Parts: sequence; C-alpha cells; structure tokens
Amino acid sequence: MADVVLRNVVKNYGAVPVVHAINLDIAHGEFVVLVGPSGCGKSTTLRMIAGLEAISGGTVQIGERVVNDLPPRDRNISMVFQNYALYPHMSVRENLGFSLHIAKRSRADIEKAVAEAAEILSLTPLLDRKPGQLSGGQRQRVAMGRAIVRHPDVFLFDEPLSNLDAKLRTQMRVEIKRLHQKVGTTIIYVTHDQIEAMTLADRIVIMRDGHIVQIGTPLDVFERPVNAFVATFIGSPPMNLLPATVTGGALRLSDGTPIPLPPGLSAREGQAVHFGVRADNIMPEGHAMPPTAHMTHVEMPVTLTEPLGTETLLFGTLSGTEVQAKMLNPRPVRTGEVLRFGIALDKCHLFDAETGASLRV
Repeated sequence: MADVVLRNVVKNYGAVPVVHAINLDIAHGEFVVLVGPSGCGKSTTLRMIAGLEAISGGTVQIGERVVNDLPPRDRNISMVFQNYALYPHMSVRENLGFSLHIAKRSRADIEKAVAEAAEILSLTPLLDRKPGQLSGGQRQRVAMGRAIVRHPDVFLFDEPLSNLDAKLRTQMRVEIKRLHQKVGTTIIYVTHDQIEAMTLADRIVIMRDGHIVQIGTPLDVFERPVNAFVATFIGSPPMNLLPATVTGGALRLSDGTPIPLPPGLSAREGQAVHFGVRADNIMPEGHAMPPTAHMTHVEMPVTLTEPLGTETLLFGTLSGTEVQAKMLNPRPVRTGEVLRFGIALDKCHLFDAETGASLRV
C-alpha cells in the first residue's frame, strides 16, 4: 500500500517562499491531479515528492516511510516528464528495460516486465523501433512504459501532454486513464490544463501562489468553488462574474439591472459581490435551457458567436461586462442582435467582491 502524505511541506528558494506549509493526503490507488496557473508551486510540489527538490520544512511520507532524506532511486517512484527523455540510439525494447538493466535484474525478469508493459500500452509491434521512428503519442507511451516496468508505489506525471497537439492530448488522456484502471497504482499528475484535471482526476488539488486553495472531486470543485479564482479557473468557458450590490434582498448590477438573490446564498445588505453564472446556465429563450424552479431573464446584445457544431457559444455585454452564454439547437445570430436570455438562478454563485470567498451557505 502506498499512501502519500504531505504535512506542512514548505519550499523556499533563499528567502523567497514558493510553497507554503501545504497538507495533503493521497490514498493508495488514487488518481490526484495538481492544477493551477504557471508559478503556483504544483511542479515544485511534485519534485519534492520525487526527491528532485529538497524540502525546506515539513515531511513527505510514501507508504510507511518518511522520505525527506531519501534519494529519488530509493523512494520506489517513477516519473514521466513532458519531454519523454528517451534514449534515441536505443530501441523501444531497450528503452523500456534500461532501468532494470541498470538495477542488474536478470534477463528473464527484464524480458517479462518489458512484455507486460508493452502489452498494457499496445507497444508490442513497436518494440524494435527507435524513438525517431515513433509519433509523439507513441513516444509518450514508451515513457509511460518505462515507468511501469519498475512496478513503483507511485507514478508521478509532470505535464506529460503539453508537447502534444490537441488530438493527441485527447487520445493520451484516454491512455493514461486506462493505464490507471489496469495497474491501480497511485498517480500524482501535474498540469496547468483544467480539462485534463477534470477528465482524469479522482480528486483535484487546486493551487495558487504556493497555497492549496481547494481539494475535491471534479464535480465538487466545478459546482461548489470556494472562491472566485476556482470558479474562473475550473470550467470551460470560465464562469462569468458580474459586479453587483445587494440591495433590498436582491442584486443590482452596476447599471441597475435587477437580479433576484440566488437561493442558498447569503449576503448582507449593501455588500459588494460578484454574481457568477456559467455559460451552461444562461441561454437564449427556447434553446434547451434545463428546467429549473428558479429563473430570471435579461436582455443582452450579441457581440460575437463561436459555432461549435451541436452548440454555439454567444458573447454579449450585460451591465458593461462581457458574458459568455450557450445556445443549444443553434441558429444563425446576427452581431448586435438583442436576445432574451434565461438564467438558472439555482445554479448561480455569489462571491465577496473584496475577498473572493464564496457566499454559499
């Protein structure tokens, strides 16, 4: 069993703190994704778990062992990087078995481990090829296979798909998900791509400025963001945030447009807030708005459209703020056309304008 436990883990570069006393418990077999903008500390955290960065304070525990002072080779982890790091003069077979050869494993053990990894990742027909004869996706599968052969307690992935095009990224997300289902090993995965995080993770750890902001399942962090940063970082397109003031038990947008106070939210009279609504929950009337008991309506001119096949993303302006909405069952929309939009209030959010904190009860 290989739980991973971080307790008050700190990383400083000189006098500059980059990771601030984070705490995290990862269960054996769990797929956890660390996500956040560039510079938030997610890759540094992964490298501290791997032993590639010394920690400045706290403890890192893998299984039953505190590994603070153990070198990477003694932590029984395998790491997959974004640049594949394959040996170009070696075949796929040789790349897969290289770490076992260095560990002086028997030839029979190496051949068995290589065959098993190749089977899991559909690499068997490619075993005699060199990396230069492979596509980007195939090379990444070889990098993953090289990690598998060691039978590690923990797999660490550091933005492994960032060098691939959009189609290959989608394919490789499926490959990584299948890998986890097959081997059942703990995976800690770093990305700045919230779509990767949402589609892969059992739990997402959202980081910002060296702090953990929120931990939860993909559905939790999407539906119940703890603050405005999470609300706009998770979800595509990002949540719309409109400045408003609580007046007479309702909301007033900055141009005076009234919005009923969404249910389940608590705000005091006169409080400055941001009214949050996702594009999925603001749609033109008659265009497949989900049924809801709490609706309000606004009129908004359309400034831009993005047809996406089964739906169209509409850009408009409401109270001086750009808003993105979705039209299902799409039809052509003229620039400047004023549409009446329904807003599902029970799906909306309020955030304190000063702190960004969610006002959900």
